[in-house]
Amino acid sequence: MDVVVWVVEGTWRACVHAARNLTPPGSRVVLLHVTAPDVPGAAHGAFAGLLGRGHPERDPGLQVEEFAEVAARHLLDVAAAELELPATAVNRHGRPEEEVVAAAEGAGLLIVARDGDRDRLGPRSLGHATRFVVDHAPCPVLLVWPEQAPGIESIPPPPR
Repeated sequence: MDVVVWVVEGTWRACVHAARNLTPPGSRVVLLHVTAPDVPGAAHGAFAGLLGRGHPERDPGLQVEEFAEVAARHLLDVAAAELELPATAVNRHGRPEEEVVAAAEGAGLLIVARDGDRDRLGPRSLGHATRFVVDHAPCPVLLVWPEQAPGIESIPPPPR
């Protein structure tokens, strides 16, 4: 079985621990990070629009892309070391929710972490991208809390 583990800054450790503890023997593990185009795109746009027409060699977006790549590789390396299982590290580029769903095609399990409001149980504990992934994943999804889950007393009262 292929197990895809979505590695995201801030919540990756819970996903890696779940994979280490729950992955069946003989499974292939893929540590997946997605680099979104937002920040490099903003740097490219600001440079082109305001600062650097005619000087593409000074585009700060290129340096931002390079920094993002280095940060992603470092995060995947740290996650792989903590996983303590053989794994393939993959860094994709694009809209995270779309890239994660595409990477999960054919997988036996996708492990993701809650990334929204973590003070109470409920649907707001999922951010936009994670909600999309949970709703569209082409395989079973294991949804983990990045820290201790709140108690059931945190469930909001029913609407009137």
